[in-house]
This record gives sequence, C-alpha cells and structure tokens, in this order.
Amino acid sequence: MVQKSKTITPGAKPEADVWRARRRAMIATQLIARGITNRRTLAAVDMVPREVFVEDTQKNQAYDDLPLPIGHDQTISQPYMVAAMTDLLRIDRSSKVLEIGTGSGYQTAVLAKIAKHVWSMERIAEHSDTAQKRLRSLGLDNITFIVGDGAEGFGEQSPYDGILVAAATPEVPPALAEQLAENGRLVIPLGNRSIQTLTVFTKIDGHLKPEKKMDCRFVPLISPHAFE
Repeated sequence: MVQKSKTITPGAKPEADVWRARRRAMIATQLIARGITNRRTLAAVDMVPREVFVEDTQKNQAYDDLPLPIGHDQTISQPYMVAAMTDLLRIDRSSKVLEIGTGSGYQTAVLAKIAKHVWSMERIAEHSDTAQKRLRSLGLDNITFIVGDGAEGFGEQSPYDGILVAAATPEVPPALAEQLAENGRLVIPLGNRSIQTLTVFTKIDGHLKPEKKMDCRFVPLISPHAFE
C-alpha cells in the first residue's frame, strides 16, 4: 500500500496554534484592555474555541469584536459581551447556573468551564440540538439542555446561584426571580427592542437589588411573557 505524501510548508503553524493565537490576541485587546481581569473568566474564554461556534463562511470573523448571525434571526454575542456577562455572574466551581438562550452554545461553553453545572434553555430546537453536538464534541458533560420558554425558567433544578439571560426583555420574568437563590445573581439585558441596559440583580432577603452596568443590544426573548 502506497501512502500519500503530505505537503508541509516550512515555518507554517498548525491550524490549532493559529486559532489559539487569535483567541489570545482577542483576550488581550478586547477583554483585558476593556477591564476584564478576572482570571477565572479569562481562563474559561481561553479554553473555548469560538471558531467552532460560527458558520464555516464566518470563521475568519470568529474573534472579531462583533456579534454574528447564526440563523432564525439569532446571533452569537461578541466575545466581550460573553466575557462581561460571565464576569458579572461571579460564579465558581460550586455554582448551579441557569442560562436562558443557548443560541450557538458559545456562552454555554464558557459558563460550563467555570460552573458545577449549567442548565441551558433554548426556544429554537434546532439551535439547541446543534449546540449540544458542539459541546459534547468538546467534552463538556456538565450541561443539561432544555427546549422551552426561557421566561418560565426551569423550576425543577432551582434555586440557581446564577441566571444569565442572553436575550432582551422589558422586565425580569417573575419565574426567574423566583428561581434565583438567596445571594444569587441574575444578569439580564432590560429595555425595548432597540436598546437595552445590561443589569445585574442580586437577591437579598428575597428581593432583587438592581445594578445597571452598560448599554447593550440583544435579540428579543422569544416568549409570550416578554415583548407583545
């Protein structure tokens, strides 16, 4: 049997090394340079290959500072927003996390690199199925995928130490407020369809204490309990 020869370009880096270099450049210029310095967050982002979560035609933009379409009028958030929301959640290896809006699965993967377990809800079954295949291929087995209305949350596993909502809504869905643990944190974009404010709520004595963080723009939460 004759083996086919391979052409090797002298000095060329393996593809994985090229992506790793781009990822670390993104971390330096888009995250650290903009104030994200938490080692746990940065390490999680460094471990997740964002190029896996975008379409083949968009791979060259995988580490650009912008969201990208993923179909069904949904997007994968820009790397900075994913890191910022993760950072604001303040989770660790003991945390139970509920994510609303699986989307491409990229944010899910970053959360799973930090948390004990992530329950990720998605309204669009196709996105949930695709994300599950991607995340399983990366060896992440601390994630439970649910297809359903994110505004209703997932009460079966509540309370959660952190709840991250990757879609905009005018106000906090009551079910999510109920499912957040005492001293837990809820990160959510609140506002209208055009512009929202990324807001962090901490549950103290059963009540949500808000902190407004930054202007942002997310796709709307797909729920009869969100936008009319």
